Amino acid sequence: MKRVVVTGVGMINSLGMDKESSFQAIINGECGIKTISLFDPEKFSAQIAGEITGFDPATVMDAKEVKKADRFIQLGLKAAQEAMDDAAFGEDTDKERFGVSSASGIGGLPNIEKNSVVCETRGPRRISPFFIPSSLVNMLGGFVSIYQGLKGPNLSSVTACAAGTHAISEATKTIMLGGADQMLVVGAESAICGAGVGGFAAMKALSTSNDDPKGSSRPFDAGRNGFVMGEGAGALVLESYESATARGAEMYAEVIGFGESGDANHITSPVMEGPLRAIKAALSMAGNPKVDYINAHGTSTPANDKNETAAIKEAFGGKENCPPVSSIKGQIGHCLGAAGTIEAVTTLMSMKRGILPPTINYTTPDEACDLDYVPNKAREAEITIAMSNSFGFGGTNGVVIFKKL
Repeated sequence: MKRVVVTGVGMINSLGMDKESSFQAIINGECGIKTISLFDPEKFSAQIAGEITGFDPATVMDAKEVKKADRFIQLGLKAAQEAMDDAAFGEDTDKERFGVSSASGIGGLPNIEKNSVVCETRGPRRISPFFIPSSLVNMLGGFVSIYQGLKGPNLSSVTACAAGTHAISEATKTIMLGGADQMLVVGAESAICGAGVGGFAAMKALSTSNDDPKGSSRPFDAGRNGFVMGEGAGALVLESYESATARGAEMYAEVIGFGESGDANHITSPVMEGPLRAIKAALSMAGNPKVDYINAHGTSTPANDKNETAAIKEAFGGKENCPPVSSIKGQIGHCLGAAGTIEAVTTLMSMKRGILPPTINYTTPDEACDLDYVPNKAREAEITIAMSNSFGFGGTNGVVIFKKL
């Protein structure tokens, strides 16, 4: 099977409009979580989020097209364009051999909410004709393929908070098996609306530390009390090693392993065994290498952080064998279906720059979370092999392993 490498990356989140500003803010330990402004949160128990402010969709798509695409698609187009620019393809690229693997956990929820209200209050004839195509998850890949002219396989992963990582593995499989020479992976999410925040809050999944937005998300800390919603997008250009070598492309890393599994336990309550199987599968595919860093799912929920820690310790044969682990969700919130791609981009940039991103707001150790979480401050380190974890509702798990080239 063909070797697969990463030759371009891009991202946008609450800390920056591009990969450079976002990454630097992450390394500096900054936090983009604040009081929600996309809607009035006064009546909600959770009133904070990792919200992007100042984004103009007209910078990445035709102004007349903006109304046809929900915000998650607009953010995805931004990250996708940056990744394509970073990969620097020439005019002779065969676009029929270039595909898209997109991901979102929920898709156009704000538009679904809006048009549901219109239908109820003003009648079905007032529903926007752009409602359905602007809300479908796979329309992220549709818009990206149109704007980039990519005519290869057009795939979509809709596996909750594991979707972004699954999109990477799906793209990798496609190239490995010869279905495409290049794949643009895009994960995007923007579900910060009344239905989104209210729905997760009803499940008691969200932090309600509204008086302390920047300290509200605290992965692996004993005081963690729920995740904070975030929004954003991450994109990666994957291509065969032969293709990248032939055109003299700069390579961030090679995808050397991925693992997928199902908990088969509960729709929302995670267990340790499912993530463990995904981690073991990824390690086995990669040849059980020495891993230098793990970018954790690390949601800041009591169950996930404990279970993920236990799974990592089990997979690596004990605490003493585990590499440093960190979560950036304390800084940008949980970007749901986009989390896997944003965190993969962060991992790749960390490998390139030789620095471990910190886990901020780590002040009180939890005896069930006893690994090296790179607390509060970034750390210089040589990262040759790194792992990125993503786990989602429904008990769906995804893990990917990169090797620096």
